[in-house]
Amino acid sequence: MATLCARQAAPAALLMAMAPQLLVMPTAAAAQVQLQLSCPGTVLEARGSATLKRAISSLRVNLSVQAEAPSSQEALTLLQQRLDPVRRALQALKVNELRVSSPNVWNRYVPAGKPAVYEASSQVSGQLAPEQLQALISQVGSLSGVRLSPVDAEADQNTTAAATRQLLQAAYRDALQRGSDLAAVMGLATLRPLQVQVDGGLRPVPMAAMALARSAPAPFDPRELPEPSDRLSLEVTFCATP
Repeated sequence: MATLCARQAAPAALLMAMAPQLLVMPTAAAAQVQLQLSCPGTVLEARGSATLKRAISSLRVNLSVQAEAPSSQEALTLLQQRLDPVRRALQALKVNELRVSSPNVWNRYVPAGKPAVYEASSQVSGQLAPEQLQALISQVGSLSGVRLSPVDAEADQNTTAAATRQLLQAAYRDALQRGSDLAAVMGLATLRPLQVQVDGGLRPVPMAAMALARSAPAPFDPRELPEPSDRLSLEVTFCATP
C-alpha cells in the first residue's frame, strides 16, 4: 500500500537532489553525497510502485540425481552411473549453462539391526528453451534417481535495461500522482521533487510451482507458465507550495 506523509519544511540535509525528469538508482557513491536543500513550503513524501510482466525467454532447470547403496563408495558409483544419462539427455535438449554440483554423501538413519544405507546426491541446473519443457519432463524426469524441481521462467536479459526504465517511469508517475492528490487536499498546487529513494531495484517474482508428473494425458505447455514479473517501488520527497 502506498504511503503518504506531509510535514512543514525547514532546511534539511537530503541525500539526493533530482530534477523531475531524472530518476537514478542509488549507489554507494551517491549515498555519500549530502546536499543542503530548503523547501519554502511543505515537504510531502509519497511512495509509488510498478509491476511489469515480461515474455518468457528461457527456462531455468533445477533437478537432483540421487542414489542409495549399502556403502558410501557404492552409492557414489551408482550416482555417477545415473548422472551420465542425465547429462546426455540434457545436452540432447541443447541445455545451456549446464552445472553439476559435487556429490553429497550421508549415512541414512536406519533402525538397529537393519543394514546400513548410504545416500548420495548431486544438483544439476541449466537453461533450456521453453519449447523443451515437455521433453524435459518426459525424457529427463523419467530417468532413474532424478527428482525434478519446478522450473523458473526467465526473461530476455537484453530487455532488462528497458524494463528498468519503464518501471522507474511508472513508479515515479504513481508517486507523483499520490503526492499531487495529497497536495490538492492541502490547497497546494506545485510539487518539486527533492529526493528519490529506489527500494531494491528489480525483484523478479518467483514462478509458482508446477506439478511435474511423469505421465500426463496432455503435454505440459510452456505458454501456461506464469510470466516472469519484475516489481519496483520508490519513495519521493516533494516540496509543495501554493
